[in-house]
Amino acid sequence: MTGQPEHVMVVGAGLAGLRTVEQLRSAGFQGRISLVGAEPHAPYDRPPLSKQILTGDWEPERIVLAQLDTLEDLGVRVHLGMEAVALRPGDGGSGWDRGAPGHELELSDGATLHGDAVVIATGLAARTLPGQPAHVYTLRTLDDALALRDTLTRIESLLVVGGGFIGAEVATAAVQRGIAVTVLEGLPVVLARALGPDVGALAGRLFTEGGVDLHTGVALTGFTEPAGPGVAVELADGTTRSADAAVVGIGGVPRVDWLADTGIDLSNGLACGPTGRIHGLDAAWAVGDVAAWDDPVHGERYRDEHWTSASDQAAMAARDILGAAPPPATVPYFWSDQFGLKIQLLGRPELADAVVQLHGTGFDGGPVRGTVAGYFDGDRLMAVVGFGAARIVTRYRMQVAEAAVD
Repeated sequence: MTGQPEHVMVVGAGLAGLRTVEQLRSAGFQGRISLVGAEPHAPYDRPPLSKQILTGDWEPERIVLAQLDTLEDLGVRVHLGMEAVALRPGDGGSGWDRGAPGHELELSDGATLHGDAVVIATGLAARTLPGQPAHVYTLRTLDDALALRDTLTRIESLLVVGGGFIGAEVATAAVQRGIAVTVLEGLPVVLARALGPDVGALAGRLFTEGGVDLHTGVALTGFTEPAGPGVAVELADGTTRSADAAVVGIGGVPRVDWLADTGIDLSNGLACGPTGRIHGLDAAWAVGDVAAWDDPVHGERYRDEHWTSASDQAAMAARDILGAAPPPATVPYFWSDQFGLKIQLLGRPELADAVVQLHGTGFDGGPVRGTVAGYFDGDRLMAVVGFGAARIVTRYRMQVAEAAVD
């Protein structure tokens, strides 16, 4: 038996999958690597889709993370435009002591790959509403963004269902183009799931001060026929809202249907240990949005759908595959560009029980810009969020990091 696999299959050619490939090579892995991607595009960066791509400031070539010749130089065999449709036990593979019996990966073109280890980084599919018409947009892929961008050049009004980060960034791009935007959010405040009710209410001011017609605490009963061209929805109170076009931004669903025959827990993505190993599957890891990792410090399992976490998890999983020392611990970080401000978040707000305004006066009715809030669990600072206050937020990174390991 050998200490390393001969062939690692990485399923998902987004940021998490690409970083896994790069981390395997940088850690000294000399074996074969296959990278499978459902989209035909070379690996690209997703955050700009709802920002610079949608506004038209960038063209698609600017968000490419690795060209195909770069992957070839890394010794990676790439299978793009092909979805994974099944994962089955293999025939013993190379006899790698961490991977028997290996895996067979079936692709949508009928081909089958055989490998000792598999890393699943298939990410999310955009969540849709029951009865959602085909001409109502979601935003998850480059093709989604380009189609929506084209529509934004031809409309005067836009309906956005969902007041999360995608909804906020789509609304921002549309407002910049002079489009009248209506946002419908089912919760009492926008961004509540990510930021909590207090900070979510502050973020809601960015919508209204930015010129958005914001409606919170509303329930949709479904789509209805508009009086003219465009899209219309009916609300629970019997009223309707209509616009020339509509976008649904209500989160994502882990892309795990193709693993149904494995018998593993798929209820919230892929349940993994603290190094990304999938519970119930030998020689299998998951990274990125699809992965729900155990938290050995706080005793829970969570999915972290942030850009930096995908890279951090890839580094951890790659080293675990190779039996190498783990990388240093990191602090979760996320940012969003909304209505002329950059919102930055360090840490995990969901672990806190109180929110305190640390800088600025936004909670007191003052400007949102410059406001920084801390999320506390007792006297431990679990997270910090800032609105247009990058230098201040950075000061708290060490305190948040220390609280994360207590």
